[in-house]
This record gives sequence, C-alpha cells and structure tokens, in this order.
Amino acid sequence: MTTATSDGTYTFDNGAPDAVPQMHALESFLDPITTRRLARPVLGPGATCWEVGAGGGSMARRIARAVGDDGRVLATDIDPTHLVTEGNLHVRRHDVRTEAPPGDAFDLIHARLVLLHLPDRRRVLRTLAGALAPGGWLVVEEFDCTAPPRVLTAPSDDAAKLFAQVMDAMMDVLQEHGADLGWAQDVHTEMALAGLTDLDTTTHSQSWAGGSTGTSLYETNSRQLEPDLLAAGLSPNQLSAFRRLVRDPGFAVMSYHFVSTRGRLPG
Repeated sequence: MTTATSDGTYTFDNGAPDAVPQMHALESFLDPITTRRLARPVLGPGATCWEVGAGGGSMARRIARAVGDDGRVLATDIDPTHLVTEGNLHVRRHDVRTEAPPGDAFDLIHARLVLLHLPDRRRVLRTLAGALAPGGWLVVEEFDCTAPPRVLTAPSDDAAKLFAQVMDAMMDVLQEHGADLGWAQDVHTEMALAGLTDLDTTTHSQSWAGGSTGTSLYETNSRQLEPDLLAAGLSPNQLSAFRRLVRDPGFAVMSYHFVSTRGRLPG
C-alpha cells in the first residue's frame, strides 16, 4: 500500500525499492488472518467488493477467487503499480482521502493498514460505511502500535535495548507523518458511530524468529524510514546493528498486534 502523511507526501511509497519486500512480508503474515475474517457470512459468491489501498493485490486476488465469475472486485490504490486487471478483478487509481467512492453498493469493503496513516481517518471510515449496500460488510484491519513489540530472546541486553530504541524511533517518525498508533483500538467504536451492526473485533500477535519473513518487515521498515531515523539521531552503525540483529536466529520478538474489526450495514 501507499500511505499518506499529513503534509501530502508518503511514508511508504509503492514505487520505492523496498516496497515489494515490505508487501511480501505483510502478505505472508496477514493474508491467512484476513482470509479467515472474510469467510462467510462476510463474503460469498457473486459479491461486489472494494479493496481499498490494495498494495500488491494479494487480498484482491483472493477475494476475486472467492466471489467467482458472478462477482466483481475493484482494487484501488493511489499508486496501483503492482496491480493487474484480470477476469473479475478490476484496478483503478483512486485516492480515498479526496475522491468519492467508486460505487455505492458494495457487499464488502476491505481496508488493511490504510486508515491509521490518514489524518482524516474517521471521515474516511464514515465514507466507506456509506458506500456499502444494505447488508454489506466493512472490514478494517490495522496494527496497534501503542506498545513496542516485546523482545523474547536476544544475544545480549544491549541488543534488546537497541531493538527497542530503533523501534521507538520508527514509531516517532510515523506519528510525525500523521499516523495514529492507537487507531486500531478506536475502529470498533467508530464503526458503531457510523451505524454498523454485528460488530466484532479480534487481535492477533505471534512470535517472529530472527531471519524470518516476519522480522524482515522490521528490517525493511528501517530502510524505508532511514533518512528520518538518521535525522532523529540514530547512527548508520546503529541501523546496521539493528538489521543484523533481526536476521540473527538467536533473536525472537513478538509481532505487532494486528487488529481486525468488521461491521455490517443493516438492511
């Protein structure tokens, strides 16, 4: 996904060199969780769906298979570089912050790791809810970054402290760019205020060993945010040590908490 900052630039750019490994790491961790959350009664054959901020398109393709030939999936992103129109999956360049919804009768709208980066996230959520068909589902999934990932094992206390220091700096950068690190905790309430019913929220976290696809996300994020991290006072040596650490099989850390909230428009 491409994520917006408060000044109109972008924290994570789909066109950047590290975008593809970031997407692959996220998809490996999150797609199985999201697929379970989109199971019946949320998603079925023949549904009309909107995947917001589709990024690499992995979930859009999964949804397209689930709805079958009688269904339709629209995948949008402000930069759809990695998306391809095929079969019942259609791609459109779209900015959810400033453009009207590309339809007003969706049976499913799914937004993953999008709204937490948008300063006007509450307004956008209400806009998404308003684009649902009667009986349609809105599923919003975010990382809860209010607490740093907990280190489980590390080669030394200094290594554990370095991990925490770099992660704190990355969270500070995201906040400076307009992200709300606790937004995931507010989604359930905001969906209720938007008039959705049958609400439920789940949280998932798991351990990631050094060198795994999961910890590669931390390394990739450190590369994507490197100019800001250096400007914040971290040194190149600290960032290099951080990247070696998250590749070390003797290191293990909990993932970010992934919060999935879904609600239905009555009808």
